[in-house]
Amino acid sequence: MITESPLITQLADASTPAASLRHILDLTPSELNDWVVARGWPKFRAGQLQKWLFHRRVTSFEQMSDLPKPMREQLATEFQLFAAEVESHQVASDRTEKLLLKLGNGETTECVLMREPNRVTVCISTQVGCAMGCVFCASGMLGLKRNLSPGEILEQLLRLQTLLGLDERITNIVVMGIGEPLANLPAVLQVLAAASSPEGLGIGARHITVSTVGLPARIREFAHTGKQYNLAISLHAPNNTLRDKLVPVNDKIGVEAILDAADEYFEVTGRRVTFEYVLLAQVNDEPQHAQQLAQLLRGRCAHVNLIPMNGVSLLPYHEPAAPRTQQFVAILEQAGIPASVRKRKGADIDAACGQLRLKHEKS
Repeated sequence: MITESPLITQLADASTPAASLRHILDLTPSELNDWVVARGWPKFRAGQLQKWLFHRRVTSFEQMSDLPKPMREQLATEFQLFAAEVESHQVASDRTEKLLLKLGNGETTECVLMREPNRVTVCISTQVGCAMGCVFCASGMLGLKRNLSPGEILEQLLRLQTLLGLDERITNIVVMGIGEPLANLPAVLQVLAAASSPEGLGIGARHITVSTVGLPARIREFAHTGKQYNLAISLHAPNNTLRDKLVPVNDKIGVEAILDAADEYFEVTGRRVTFEYVLLAQVNDEPQHAQQLAQLLRGRCAHVNLIPMNGVSLLPYHEPAAPRTQQFVAILEQAGIPASVRKRKGADIDAACGQLRLKHEKS
């Protein structure tokens, strides 16, 4: 069942400043300190401001009650806190929640909140649209418009945080929404630094996963950040011939180059790489595909995350029957390759990547 939350009005009303104002979440902690000092406020005010931004779930500067009123007024005249508007807020029967956010220029992006016992995971987007062209994905059907700024990405986290109960907190972040994160790597790294910092959301690097279609040079750059973020590579095929059809950018990259970069990621970070594999019935789910995938990953410290296709009405693909999925898992496990099937969340709403945005744009 899809329900529209009353928060949609509350949050939208709290986020309608002039579009010309800077997004305060675009500032790094150092830049925020510089702003505070340059305006003549004591430096400790920057720490107070950081706490309000990341820990106290406010929707306006006026709510930051321990900051002097003139400072709050100054912030409101120079910055936006929430620059987007909530265009749609869907709530599923399993309490998964999805926001469609309308940006200042009318473009839209998505973010998702997923609840499990003892875990709250948020999924965020990094671009408006996607240029990777995966044939089974709704995210790229409208092409790539632009990168999101650090503030626009961080805002997704803070928006989702306002939906939590007082006894809930974000425990995990997956950068798996709309867009290719490594194609917007500088912004993503700034966001992850804020998310993992004690002064930010305080989420450990090992609880943050970045998903990529596989850009070898950027994977290597990501490996050398000095952080132990998790890396997930959207493989979807065990050979170049099939992957070229499913993931068109592969014809300029190749599976071998992606695996070499993944090996370096593991060597540098010590973090096991996950290979995501969307199962498409009668396309990439044959026993020989599982056998080829096992051969490809044999000897590597890797895990396969199998994702049954989440149907998109405008696309001809669908998920295989459960016995076929389990056969695929069994072949991998018999070959010594750890594998799991991703549990579907928000099945009764447009929770799959790009679906809500696509429906909105088409209507």
